[in-house]
Amino acid sequence: MRVALTGRSALLIVDVQRDFMPGGSLPVPEGDSVIGPLNELIVAFNGRKLPILLTRDWHPPDHISFRERGGPWPPHCVAGTEGAEFHPHLKVPPEALIISKATGRDSEAYSGFEGTDLDSVLRGLGVRRLFVGGVATEYCVRATVLDALKLGYEALVVEEAVRGISRDEEEAAKSEMLREGAILVRLDEIIR
Repeated sequence: MRVALTGRSALLIVDVQRDFMPGGSLPVPEGDSVIGPLNELIVAFNGRKLPILLTRDWHPPDHISFRERGGPWPPHCVAGTEGAEFHPHLKVPPEALIISKATGRDSEAYSGFEGTDLDSVLRGLGVRRLFVGGVATEYCVRATVLDALKLGYEALVVEEAVRGISRDEEEAAKSEMLREGAILVRLDEIIR
């Protein structure tokens, strides 16, 4: 399959934060393997002056998803901490738009659309086609892609630019996204 960057395309990078990388408090195994492919996409989108958006967990210190409050996860991506920063090798352009999610202590959000203005921002930019990369495939990438599809966006998941926690769960998430209408695409299939 060959797909093109069109004037209505945007790059959506999901949660490429230090805490989700090797050495972080909630690491995705080999999560940093997405950095090279994402940087390649950033160059391509920048070269075409197309929008680049990044989602991030931006939790309060006592977030509902943390084990101390009965959630499933160790504390991670606490707003303003080093762990919440984007990976230092990710070449985030200054004009990139940042979408913070799960910012309230009692609200969880895996999807970048949940409780944020991401949909209105994308519509304001005239975006219809989303190229998606990031972590973790079976959690925040999956939820974001499924919501994008429900909202009428074309969602293309860039295979080299996503990484999951569990290979089996990642493959199941990819299958679900495909069934719901997402397209899995490789870097060399993207016409820039």
